[in-house]
Amino acid sequence: MFETRMDVRDYECDIQGIVNNANYVHYTEHTRHRFLHSLGVSFAELHERGVDAVVARMKLRFKTSLRSDDEFLSRMNLHKSNVGYIFEHDIYRASDERLCFHADVELVTLINGRFAPSEDYDRAFLPIIEQFERESH
Repeated sequence: MFETRMDVRDYECDIQGIVNNANYVHYTEHTRHRFLHSLGVSFAELHERGVDAVVARMKLRFKTSLRSDDEFLSRMNLHKSNVGYIFEHDIYRASDERLCFHADVELVTLINGRFAPSEDYDRAFLPIIEQFERESH
């Protein structure tokens, strides 16, 4: 549904010369923010209006380590869940498209600090989800 390219920076690696595990979570978050931006949605503007999307649950799978200067592709799919949205993230090393990392990230929305569905996120996401599902069948 969405793809972006990024590079591993030296400071993201640990003493073993591989990307520290926590940075993969940062990569997925940055991908979600780029996705929102591509839809014309500002995470910051929604926050200022009291609408926040927060991570409720994550399932992470580490496959192949990235190293400094590796270029990678961060690919994302999105599904509606009962209480929010599930983002499926896959990170591939660009040189050989080897899967390095997979994450299922469930986000829920808070309106003025209280758990509630968001019309703003539904308006932005649901047409994209429906279009993607039509095209993939």
